[in-house]
Amino acid sequence: MTSTATEPDTRTGAPRTTSAAAPARRTAPDGVRLEAVARGFDGPQGRHEVLRDLDLDLGAGEIAAVVGPSGCGKSTLLRLVAGLDRPSAGEIRLGDSPLRGTDPRTAVAFQEPRLLPWRTLEKNVALGLPRGTGRAEGRDRVRHLLQLVGLEHAAALRPREVSGGMAQRASLARALARSPEVLLLDEPFGALDALTRLRMQDLLLEIHAAEPTTVLVVTHDVEEALYLADRVLLLRSLREDSVSGSIARDLDVPGTRPRDRADRELAALRAELLEGLGVHTHHTAPTPSEISS
Repeated sequence: MTSTATEPDTRTGAPRTTSAAAPARRTAPDGVRLEAVARGFDGPQGRHEVLRDLDLDLGAGEIAAVVGPSGCGKSTLLRLVAGLDRPSAGEIRLGDSPLRGTDPRTAVAFQEPRLLPWRTLEKNVALGLPRGTGRAEGRDRVRHLLQLVGLEHAAALRPREVSGGMAQRASLARALARSPEVLLLDEPFGALDALTRLRMQDLLLEIHAAEPTTVLVVTHDVEEALYLADRVLLLRSLREDSVSGSIARDLDVPGTRPRDRADRELAALRAELLEGLGVHTHHTAPTPSEISS
């Protein structure tokens, strides 16, 4: 009978003081710049544009979230920045250099953990280490990351022996193993239950505080976007608009992380984003006196 580990009752993942220090980052995190980026595909019914005239400048260490209706190009955008696809027009720059295919300075974590079932969590995380990493250095790095995501007690377990949240934490640790300057997250918590999802959001912010990196996260959850990000990009569906560019709105999120999930300003931005997605919230904006009180 397979033993099963469960999520701890308390929130985990806070940085801990350990004997294995985190390896120093070689350079400061890079920013990302997209200039007039477009992506289209040819099909039986002709050319289908997914992204158009997309200009985006992500500062080093910034967290940006992307929301939008299905088919608006959210995952396509992430694939382009990851170097897994190439734009039909425009240019993507990572730091000072144009992006030409996959780049070791970027890492991706997907909605599914995609762990190798025959490997332990420790060995799955080790798969993310850069080529040429020494054995002792790699062992220390993996140990540090497992402690960072609260999985040091589960290092020897295999994916089938842990919960979905623990598997997702291992996937996140694997993405961080190479100390990426740019971390790309595609619906990373979408398959988790509501409570585990909230804990994973807090964990991501704790990891970002411990190991700052530029983060671009795609999500369908407007509240998640506002809680995590410094800014939220709302993409439009080009099927419904044959003229405008892909970015419908680019909203700065007030306050500093971690934010109060019940903040009134966030509630107003949530209503604005949902309206942009075609969801009427019946939200009444607070008066200036209510905001200041």
